[in-house]
Amino acid sequence: MPLTFRKSIRILPGVRLNINRRSWSLTTGGRNGPRRTYSSSGRHTTSMDLPGPFGWRRTRTTKRH
Repeated sequence: MPLTFRKSIRILPGVRLNINRRSWSLTTGGRNGPRRTYSSSGRHTTSMDLPGPFGWRRTRTTKRH
């Protein structure tokens, strides 16, 4: 089983810095509303939990120069 590294640091209420071996990301928002995630790899994700076993997610990837 390979070793993995993942660290999540709460910067402010509703703002988290997530770090793993290959990239980092910044997540804003809370549990009861939409969340936005901005990744160093160019990915922007908006997600939201819906009532029951449902969830909604939209991901956009921008080209890196």
